[in-house]
Amino acid sequence: MTDTYVIAGNPVAHSRSPEIHAMFAAQTGEDLVYERLLCPLDAFEATLRGFAAAGGRGCNITVPFKFEAHALAARLSPRARLAGACNVLRFDTEAQGGWFGDNSDGIGLRRDIERVRSLGGQRLLLLGAGGASAGVLGSLIEGRPAEITLANRSVDKAQALVAGHAALAAEQGVRLRASALDGCGEGFDILVNGTSASLGGAAVPVAASALRPGALALDMMYGPAAQGFLDWATAHGFEGRDGLGMLVEQAAEAFYIWRGVRPDSAPVLAALRASIAQKAAATP
Repeated sequence: MTDTYVIAGNPVAHSRSPEIHAMFAAQTGEDLVYERLLCPLDAFEATLRGFAAAGGRGCNITVPFKFEAHALAARLSPRARLAGACNVLRFDTEAQGGWFGDNSDGIGLRRDIERVRSLGGQRLLLLGAGGASAGVLGSLIEGRPAEITLANRSVDKAQALVAGHAALAAEQGVRLRASALDGCGEGFDILVNGTSASLGGAAVPVAASALRPGALALDMMYGPAAQGFLDWATAHGFEGRDGLGMLVEQAAEAFYIWRGVRPDSAPVLAALRASIAQKAAATP
């Protein structure tokens, strides 16, 4: 039988994950289908268990259920345990140890950054201390930048996230500190925006002086939501990048977790960018 996977969340209609995984399946010859599963806000667990009972093999999880998914996993990868959230579940049987939870967001972000920049020895500024930043901080530390400054409007939240990752940072030789958005420092080589500012059309929450000329500025959002951020990056002479590459890379990691086969993400990302550019050109 063809194996079925889904992206579970609310909303999910906008998700490009089915398109991405269809390309991965065609590329690797894996027999699977990947669909969207809209979960009521008050019935995530029931909806997911119903899908698993009907033969579903696993799922990606998007907002707002990543923390709930973490609680449903019988077993967790070290990176999911560190993040406190899951964006991947594999429905292993009870004999196999029960549902397995992982978090591929961080490794997805790191691999996308490393397409264009080395993380090693760099000074990195990560904005936001919510679920997005919690999901990626561990993998960024494992890229061994010289420093990561975690800046957030509420400094105590940033400090709590830093404290939870302090041991890993010490092990990897990375300076890790918390800061307010104001006064976070200057001359960073890489900026990663993990706040929701782009969703609401808000301005980038730090001054351009936080980055050195030619720095990489990456927003975890993609599509129209990220355009304001990309325009800001271009206007200040930075290399702007949206979160589409992160989306594809985290999906490739999820595919590997489920299937044991690692797809080639580069042609899939290129196809998505070409499709987006074509649609943009056709829009009056």
